[in-house]
Amino acid sequence: MARNIFDLTGKVALVTGASSGLGAQFAKTLAEFGADVAILARRVERLEEVKKEIEDKGGKCYALRCDVSASQNIKDAVEDIIKHYGRIDILINNAGVGGNAPAEEQTDEEWLKVIDTNLNAVYYFAREVGKEMIKNKYGKIVNVGSIHSNAGMLPLSISAYCTSKGGVQMLTKQLAAEWAKHGITVNAIAPSYFESEMTASVGEDEGFLKLIQVYCPMGRFGKPEELDGALIYLASDASNFTTGQTLSVDGGWLAI
Repeated sequence: MARNIFDLTGKVALVTGASSGLGAQFAKTLAEFGADVAILARRVERLEEVKKEIEDKGGKCYALRCDVSASQNIKDAVEDIIKHYGRIDILINNAGVGGNAPAEEQTDEEWLKVIDTNLNAVYYFAREVGKEMIKNKYGKIVNVGSIHSNAGMLPLSISAYCTSKGGVQMLTKQLAAEWAKHGITVNAIAPSYFESEMTASVGEDEGFLKLIQVYCPMGRFGKPEELDGALIYLASDASNFTTGQTLSVDGGWLAI
């Protein structure tokens, strides 16, 4: 029988921001490919729905509340998961927030909310999980960036968001360089606009949909399942010699 390099059986995967949207999709996909999954978010009731869906299909799922903007919450959650499963092999740094405020009017609080959630939390999770991965000489870290890791956009006013996602891309490169010797790969997925809770409001705006048709050669939002292939590639042994890379899944957005 041929070896399945995408098989995650026996691996433990942690997904942040897994109560809805892309995070929930990532958790369910990892479980489908055999991983035991731990899911984190602030909305426990939504996490329990995702947990039930995974378990109803025969998967294993551990759900716990975590505020990713608080570094002590992150430390505690990682310790809890390691106690429960014994280790963490895969980290999907997905938790994120949007933000649309003119740069000259944006408050300190608005700026810091985005940076703390989208960038600082990515580092804190990578740091805490990375310590364990270094001990185990194995790990797969997949950060969720954005097309806005590489490109701005008008008429939106998303300076904080672009800055945070640009930071994720450079953090991915540096962690990959530092931790390659420990058997850890660090990569990122950079989606364009996908159907999710976060994009629901703009997805109903006819003006924004027209912008998508201009910016994106495929002329539409992505579907959550269209990220499954990139996710499993970067989370599995299929990508053992791939590190420090950002894989754009964007319908051709960055091609023009």
